[in-house]
Amino acid sequence: MLALPYDEPLYRPPSEAHSLILQVSLGCSWNRCGFCEMYTSKQFRVRPERDVLGEIRAVGETGLPVRKVFLADGDAMVLSTRRLMTVLNALREHLGSEPRVSCYAMPRQLSKKSPQELQELRDAGLRLVYVGVESGDDEVLKRIDKGETEASTVDGLLRAGEAGIKRSVMILNGLGGRQLTKQHAVGSARVLNATHPEFASVLVMMFPAGDNRFQRIFGDGFIPQSQRELLAEMACFIEHTALKNTIFRSDHASNYLVLRGILNRDKEALLGRVRQAIDNPESSGLRPDGYRGL
Repeated sequence: MLALPYDEPLYRPPSEAHSLILQVSLGCSWNRCGFCEMYTSKQFRVRPERDVLGEIRAVGETGLPVRKVFLADGDAMVLSTRRLMTVLNALREHLGSEPRVSCYAMPRQLSKKSPQELQELRDAGLRLVYVGVESGDDEVLKRIDKGETEASTVDGLLRAGEAGIKRSVMILNGLGGRQLTKQHAVGSARVLNATHPEFASVLVMMFPAGDNRFQRIFGDGFIPQSQRELLAEMACFIEHTALKNTIFRSDHASNYLVLRGILNRDKEALLGRVRQAIDNPESSGLRPDGYRGL
């Protein structure tokens, strides 16, 4: 069996569990977000093209069927369109089919591509981007040093959508703390309403290595929320959504309450579940406070 020489740590979205993971870059070119420690142990760099193409050829020679490919690490869209097209064309040539290709993408990297470039990438196989929106509120985004604004986030998501690239966006429950909870929830819903992504998920912040780095970057005023307050923020977020057909998930290991549905179709049912969990936590299937020590 072929084993690709991965540069650890390696991350991918849960839904890419059965995908071929192909590292076209290492780390994240921004790598400053206060809540994220995924790539703090890596120096960002783009991998040599010959190495990536060699791995694609080697996978193709195994004859194994590959339906989906995820381009890692955290910032594949920082690559030039020419280089991305070279990778996408090689995947089609050597894998004997046209796999569905996805990657993480920062909104500003999507905005740097012209509509024609994004359409070209989509036609060559890039069908889905995972975008860490985190928050739609400018104050929260500034506090966490995201390097994005509400406007830049909306622009990037709209550009991808207009090119026919599906978008899976992530919001972080609790990111603004107790002080900024309402504007965080409302602003995040506002970004979704403006862009209508195909997929949206809400995760809860986790700090396996402690929150010292986050507290330092966020600055004064961050007060972590209780489970009840996080649920209230979730209710506020869902309440302010006005979507058409977005598949919604809140079922990550970090979430206290598992939610699945389509917004807005299931909006009232989802709100009912959250409100029940707030009012009657013992009978609502809430995960216990201590389960997240993963």
